[in-house]
Amino acid sequence: MSVRYNIYDQPISAEIPNWTPRAKPSRMPIAGRYCRLEPLQADCHANDLFEALKVASNDSDWTYLIAGPFHDKASYHEYAENISKSDDPLHFAVIDLATGLALGTLALMRIDAANGVMEVGYVTYSPKLQRTRAATEAHYLLMRYAFDELGYRRYEWKCDNLNAPSRAAALRMGFQFEGIFRQASVYKGRNRDTAWFSMLDSEWPSIRTGFELWLAAENFDHNGQQQQKLATLIKLQK
Repeated sequence: MSVRYNIYDQPISAEIPNWTPRAKPSRMPIAGRYCRLEPLQADCHANDLFEALKVASNDSDWTYLIAGPFHDKASYHEYAENISKSDDPLHFAVIDLATGLALGTLALMRIDAANGVMEVGYVTYSPKLQRTRAATEAHYLLMRYAFDELGYRRYEWKCDNLNAPSRAAALRMGFQFEGIFRQASVYKGRNRDTAWFSMLDSEWPSIRTGFELWLAAENFDHNGQQQQKLATLIKLQK
């Protein structure tokens, strides 16, 4: 952003004319080509989610999540029931349109409507959702909702600094690494140094185009393999 100077010759940032607080995300479904995001409801989604999550060969997908693992349907249903009541984080179930099943969840959180900032988090993808077009599209749908529909200025991604797959996912999707908050929190009885990533509204148009090119049917061959990587397509738009 450009820098200007006040009457005391101090550098100050550019003005944001006519800025007003943004609306908070609402409990509404968001439809895509490969998936649909539905506000999480335990009675509707918990059974599908538990069945999809238990397919994993071990509990490693829960290592960097605040909750879990869950080894019985009742405890997972109770967890889903509790988090479904929250407006921040606001949890969504990812519905695979090919099967109609809920295969994962993610949430909008730390919602700062006054400043137009929110974060995506609690990303919990079952093996049936991981590395699929629907998995990527779910993130695209929330980004589009945040920037294009709600008019937010900043969209964040944070993770345990030791969570290499999460860090790689953030970079793949166009987030910019900002730094590490040391000893930021304690979870599951251990320290967390938190890696911060962000995306700005000024960066979103080129990132959006990259996502749309990647999600297009022609970007995949008859075996469903991608022709061009998402990170490459985003970079080409800049």
